[in-house]
Amino acid sequence: MRRGVRLIPLALAAGLVLEVAVFLLIAHQIGYGWALLLVLAASLAGMALLRREGMRAWRSFRAAAQSGRPPGEQVSDGLLGLVAGVLLATPGLVSGVFGGVLAVPQVRRVVRRRVQVAAERRMSSAAAGEMFGPRRVRVYPPSAADRPPAGSADGSAQQAAAAGPTIEGEIVDPPR
Repeated sequence: MRRGVRLIPLALAAGLVLEVAVFLLIAHQIGYGWALLLVLAASLAGMALLRREGMRAWRSFRAAAQSGRPPGEQVSDGLLGLVAGVLLATPGLVSGVFGGVLAVPQVRRVVRRRVQVAAERRMSSAAAGEMFGPRRVRVYPPSAADRPPAGSADGSAQQAAAAGPTIEGEIVDPPR
């Protein structure tokens, strides 16, 4: 069993203790009725966000699939929208704050890119290409330290190739 999976119950318990502690601190400051109303409002907003993001994610996934585009960006964006909705819908002030922050499009864009990079690391190149499209790469000429000595058999050909411009392209797997 992976180490991270074993820590999930401990993280959930710590999160619950944190939620209760923050609720009690806020309730002491603004009153228990207002704090309860704040948690209820965040939960209702989370349920509305869940519904909206779920429908939007499904529509964008279908549109990408019908047009032949890789659906990875729509899937990861929809997944993050659903996570934001679940965090908001979960009763608690801390989870509501995290859900509200994740619902901001600029924040979601940054997190989506990180999720995509992490997913691409864990899957094969072919699967990542089908899911997220071809990868964009930059190829730089080798530095002087990487070149073989001028007197070697292939040194002149590599030096001539190294003098060229930077090449931008896409890694595309050959069709099967």
